[in-house]
This record gives sequence, structure tokens and C-alpha cells, in this order.
Amino acid sequence: MASTVTSTNNLSLRSILEKDKLTGPNFLDWERNLMIVLRHERKWYVLEEPLGEAPLANAPAAARNAHKKHSDDLLDVACLMLATMSPDLQAGLINTNAYDMIRQLRDMFQTQARTERYDATKAFNECKMIKGTSVSDYVMKMKRHLDHLERLGHPVPLQLATDTILNSLSEDYKPFVVNYNMNNMEKSIAELHSMLKTTELNMGTKNKTKDVLMVRDGGVKKKHGHTSTSKGKGPVQAIQSAPKVHNKGKGKGKGKKVKPNKARTENRCFTCNEVGHWRQNCPKRHEADAWYLSDPHKCGSQTSYLFTSSGTAISWRSTKQTIATTSSNHSEIIAIHEASR
Repeated sequence: MASTVTSTNNLSLRSILEKDKLTGPNFLDWERNLMIVLRHERKWYVLEEPLGEAPLANAPAAARNAHKKHSDDLLDVACLMLATMSPDLQAGLINTNAYDMIRQLRDMFQTQARTERYDATKAFNECKMIKGTSVSDYVMKMKRHLDHLERLGHPVPLQLATDTILNSLSEDYKPFVVNYNMNNMEKSIAELHSMLKTTELNMGTKNKTKDVLMVRDGGVKKKHGHTSTSKGKGPVQAIQSAPKVHNKGKGKGKGKKVKPNKARTENRCFTCNEVGHWRQNCPKRHEADAWYLSDPHKCGSQTSYLFTSSGTAISWRSTKQTIATTSSNHSEIIAIHEASR
């Protein structure tokens, strides 16, 4: 009963060789599958050790039995190898024992496999991310190179693969790389891919916000130095000319124009939107801000806040944050927390 179960397991495991027969270019995959099957059947030794001379008739029974078992296993492995390769290869190796057969196959195809491995390694190491392209597509491309090298039987260690990917990113991701190394992170390729996608999303949101602020605060300068802004946008709208008022009293002169009160527009506070004082003199002024990666060498950000009352500063602080932040939003949240305590 036990021998029947073992035979069934051997047949089911040998099916991996029958599904992908040796044709030449797939030699490395075929040899790896052959090794798996023969190790399971305890016969891999026949490809590593040559069959010695037959023992003499008066030799111990153990020596004669060991030689006979080696010879039988050698024949069994040779038949298995021939059955799982293309007819062209079978014709040239039909009369070769398993030990010599694997060496002839290695001589024929190992040079080709070495060239393929060299090309795959070169393509992986020479990859560079182009600025402005998708980081997700780039990491997936590098992952395909890693999978190809693994199929060739030469997997790249995780730390080396991670360092190669980080070093090949564009300059936009330099703060991310500094933060990753400063915190001694150890992530899989899938986790690194997810972190880079989040960083790319934050970078896109930050750039969009910066563009909006430029449109709201900026303007188009004209010849006389006036600045025009978009209608209804920005904290300070363009000054509209006052309507003409005609003098209904005596005299033939034309009605005089009423000059706009510059104080109503120029002395308006940006914080409370009231007239009569500037922002720095606003009694309601309170600010909290952060400078992301103000110290790029130590991956540190700066927290600053200021509280005033009736134009007098009553509480303020500017200090380096104690933890390394992963984005500008992260550093600003820490600054708000410090200011609200």
C-alpha cells in the first residue's frame, strides 16, 4: 500500500516535466524542474556522481547491491530525461547515460542561458526613471526584470533590488529616498510600490494647490503698474471705478468724478477682512505653519506658530520637529497639533 502511494506521488510530480518539455531556450527551467523531481525520488545523486567500476564477484554483497541500485537509477533517470525533451534532442542523446547527458546539455545551452542572464541583469541595472512619468509603471517594469532574473535561476536579494530601484528614481523622489534610508525601512517590492504611489499622489496634490495659489494671488501687470485679477477670485478683488456723479446745481461744468477711497481697499486686513488695520496688526491674528524637509541632511522639518492679541505677540515658537515626516501634509498636521496644545 505504501509503495502504491509513493508511485502515485512520483507520477504526479513528474507531470511538471511533461508540461514543459526541453526545447533548448527553456533549459534552466527544465533543469530546475528535473532537480525537484529527482530529489523527491532520491535519485539526484546519479547526475552528480559517475557510475564506478562494477565490483568483483567476490566483493561484499553491500557493494554489489549499491552498484546495481546506482546503475538502475541511472537508467531510470536517463529514460525520464529523454521522455521530457523534444524529438530532435532525443535523437542525439538516445544512447547517452544520464550523467553524461546532463553535461552535454549544459555545454549546449548554458552559454545561451548565461548570455540571457547577462542581458537581463544589464537591463535591470541600467533602468532610469524619466522625470514626469508614472512611478507605478516604472516599479512594475523593474519588477518584471526581477521576475525574469528569478526565472533564470539567479534571484536578486531584496535589499539589493530595493536599493537599485530607489537609486534609479527621478530627482522628484529624493526626499522620499532620504526618509526611507533615515528610518531604516525594510519593505517588500509590493509595499515599496504602494508607498511610492502614495508619494506620487501627494506630490500631484501639492503641485495643484501651488498652481491655484498662483492664480489667486498673482495677476497680469499692465503698463501703468496696475494688477488685474480674475473676477471673484483671490483675497483682494480689482478696484472698480466709481460711478460718475453729475452736479445738478448751478454751473455748466461737467459732473465731477468721485475718487474711490483708497483706505477702504488698501487698508483691508487679509485675516479678518476688516478695514483700518493691516494683517500684522490684526487682533485676531494666529498662525501655525511648517517647512517640510527644511533640513534635508537629517530629514527634519520645522514647526512655527504665532498668537497675537491686540497686535501684540503673546505666544510664539519655532523649532525642529522631533520625528521624520513623510510629506508636507504630515509636517503641517504636527505643527497644528503643537500650536493647539
